[in-house]
Amino acid sequence: MALSDLGLTKQQKDHFRNEPAGFSLGRVTQEHRERYVVSDGEREYDAEITGNLRFSAVSREDFPAVGDWVTMKTYDGELAIIHSILPRFSSIIRQDPGKQGEIQVIAANIDYAFLVQAAGRDFNINRLERYLSICNSSGVKPLIVLTKTDLSDSGRISEIMAAIRKRIADVPVFAISNETMVGYEELIKAVKKGKTYCLLGSSGAGKSTMLNRLSGKAVMKTAAISSSTGQGRHITSHRELILVENG
Repeated sequence: MALSDLGLTKQQKDHFRNEPAGFSLGRVTQEHRERYVVSDGEREYDAEITGNLRFSAVSREDFPAVGDWVTMKTYDGELAIIHSILPRFSSIIRQDPGKQGEIQVIAANIDYAFLVQAAGRDFNINRLERYLSICNSSGVKPLIVLTKTDLSDSGRISEIMAAIRKRIADVPVFAISNETMVGYEELIKAVKKGKTYCLLGSSGAGKSTMLNRLSGKAVMKTAAISSSTGQGRHITSHRELILVENG
């Protein structure tokens, strides 16, 4: 696998050329409480940051996040020390739930965001617009995905699509079913090789199942729809960068 498959751009290559000799370039694929997994395109390394990077950090924004490009030194083919973070061209942030007033980077260097909502009674266009605001402030291009279309009739789907197009212009909308796979052909065509996508949406909207379908393997746990609420159950509890079949 080449680094370009992981999303490396000319901008990041140019930044890396200015780094001292002896360092490798990698992308953070997982974050686990200040320990990381970093890929250099050939293999993945368990990584941590240098003490200097830790003590010079002013806020959580100064720590690596999933999607970051970093310079590192590798040891024994398994371990790595992260020395610096390359400039981000986009980042999705939120208020840190553990520290009032602090910002937490959820993911970095994202090209597109799938805004995922179930096309049932839980659909809420105001919530969709809040996710659009996140995209606009983060420098990320939005794509709207309506899931679970097999649980709604065609009239309801048409009604939702009309409501979206009336209030939200120039954003592509995809209607899919994770069960019947209807709509996936169009959705897969929208996924471009070497670009990075994230999924934003409520718990139980079908994000994990959608990711499993796009990647061609069971990379995220999923749960059956609740018989009492008719909605999916919250399962996913971590952030990870995953390479899908078409890059």
